[in-house]
Amino acid sequence: MELLAAGLEHRRRADTRPLDVAIAGTRGVPANYSGFETFAEELGRRLVERGHQVTVYGRVPYVGAERRSYLGMNVIPVRSPRGKHLETPLHTMATALVAIRARHDVVLLCNGANAFTLPLFRLGGARVAINVDGIDRMRRKWGRLGKAWYVLGERLALLLSDRTVTDAEVIDSYYRRRYGKSLDVVIPYGGDRADLADPAPGTLARLGLEPGRYVLMVARMEPENNALLVVQAYRRVRSELPLVVVGDAPYSDEYKAQVRAAAGPRVIFGGGIYGAGYLELQRNAACYVAAGEVGGTHPALVEAMTFGPAIVANDVPEHREVLGDAGLYYRPGDLADLAAQIDRALGDPALARGLRDAARERARHRYGWDEVVDRYEELFYEMAAEASRL
Repeated sequence: MELLAAGLEHRRRADTRPLDVAIAGTRGVPANYSGFETFAEELGRRLVERGHQVTVYGRVPYVGAERRSYLGMNVIPVRSPRGKHLETPLHTMATALVAIRARHDVVLLCNGANAFTLPLFRLGGARVAINVDGIDRMRRKWGRLGKAWYVLGERLALLLSDRTVTDAEVIDSYYRRRYGKSLDVVIPYGGDRADLADPAPGTLARLGLEPGRYVLMVARMEPENNALLVVQAYRRVRSELPLVVVGDAPYSDEYKAQVRAAAGPRVIFGGGIYGAGYLELQRNAACYVAAGEVGGTHPALVEAMTFGPAIVANDVPEHREVLGDAGLYYRPGDLADLAAQIDRALGDPALARGLRDAARERARHRYGWDEVVDRYEELFYEMAAEASRL
C-alpha cells in the first residue's frame, strides 16, 4: 500500500496539464443522499477550482433529467431501472457506456459493487481507480446473493482497477487479511466544508430546537447504522434534552417503522437534511452519537469532529481509527452502556468541552479537504502519465 503524503508540493507542478476527470458510481450532485455524494461534490468542485474538467454522472431521480453545471462540474444524468438490488450496478453499467464516448483521462469509480464495470470504463481510453468504501458485504440489509456480489466486487476491484483506494487503514487491513494484498492508496475523507461553516439559521427553528440543547444522530436509516439501538437506549438517558435523528433511506420502510415505534416522546425525526441545514444541526448539538458498525471513515463522524459537539461512538475499529481518544465509546449493542456514555457527555460540561476541542484539533490535522484533494490530484496525474506511456 502506498499512503500518499499530503502537501501543497503535490499540485501546481509546471509540467502538468488540466485533466479530464469523471466521477461515477454515486447518485450525483448536489449531495442529497450519503457520504459518497458529498465526497463527489467536495472533491469535484475543488478539482474544478484547480483548473481541471470534472464530470459527475448521476441518477435521474436525484439530479434531474437534463445535463447542467453545478459548482463548475458537468452533471450528466443517466437513466436506468430502479430497485433495491439492481439499481446501483445497472446504473453504473449504463454510465460506463456513456462515459466511453467522452474519452476522459481518469475515471474515479465509487463503490466496490461496481467493480465489474471497470473494463467498460477503460474502453474509452481512461485510467480507472475505484474507491471501495467499507466492507459492504457485512451490511445487514443484504441477503446471501447481495453479500456474494460484494465479495465478488472486492476480488474484481483488486484484479481489474488501475488503482484501488480506500479512506481508512482498517479497510486496507481487511483486504490484506482476506486476500493477501494491500489496496494501493489510503486517502481519508475530509470534514471541513468552509463555505457551509456559518449557514443562515433556520433548521433548528423549524424542528423546535435550541442551540446546545439536543443530542444528534445522523445516518441512513438502515440496520447497520443502529438507529433502533440508539432510540431504545435514549429511553434510559436521564436528560430531558431531545434526541434528533437525521437521515432516510429508500427501500427501508419496515426498519424505519420499527425505529419510530421504539422511539420515546423525546425523539425527533428530521428525515433527510443536507447542506447548510445539516451543518447547522452538527454545529449546535450538545452531543453527537456515531452508532454505525460497518464501513471505513464515516463522513458524518468526521464532520461532527470538525464542527460539532462531544461525540459518543460505537466501539468499533473504524471509529477508533478516526476519533482516537477524542470521544467516549460504548460497547457494541449495549443499550445501558450507550445511555451511560450519553449521560456522561451531557452531565460533565468540562469533559464535553475537552472532548470537543480534542476532536476538532484531530480533524484539523487529519481530515482537511484541501489535503484530501492534493492526494487525489497527485494520484490522477500519476495515472494519466501511465496512460500516456502506453
